[in-house]
Amino acid sequence: MRKLTNNELGRLDIPSFRSAPKNRVTVILDNVRSLNNIGSIFRSCDAFRIEKLVLTGISTPPPHRDIHKSALGAEFSVDWEYHSQTTEAVLSLKEQGYHILAVEQTVGSIPLNHLSKSPYILHPDSPPIAVILGHEIHGVSQEVVNLCDAAVEIPQQGTKHSLNVAVSAGIVLWELIRKSPIC
Repeated sequence: MRKLTNNELGRLDIPSFRSAPKNRVTVILDNVRSLNNIGSIFRSCDAFRIEKLVLTGISTPPPHRDIHKSALGAEFSVDWEYHSQTTEAVLSLKEQGYHILAVEQTVGSIPLNHLSKSPYILHPDSPPIAVILGHEIHGVSQEVVNLCDAAVEIPQQGTKHSLNVAVSAGIVLWELIRKSPIC
């Protein structure tokens, strides 16, 4: 066995990525404070060819060296925008017909492994999806959860009640795209 070189991976360059079809998923960061987490989420959005990343509140937008350190340039390939209020971003996407999903532990949350049995799975005729990830300690705010169509929860078996927000983003995006990639 031999590791592949970067040239053998067949990755898109940034202009090709920006013009390539995207999976109909937008990620919203509800007051995520860690610049390293934000950079890592940019990389996951790039890896899964997500249509857009929306930063809100205290989530620092690029350019910033700490975002770049973990994004490794994904902040240049992934479309992104900033809103001072998460609710403003959510309401805008709802008006555009998005299904809004919080990644949060709520009464009635859908276990991520059961998501394909719900109406919130991507297929060519379904509405696009916005996935909201929250603050590292407080999660998605209740005000934002109130605007969501549903919540998804990553089943866990350990003693902790949560995962790092960047890890959660990767898991949720992988599951959404694995079940029904659009592009």
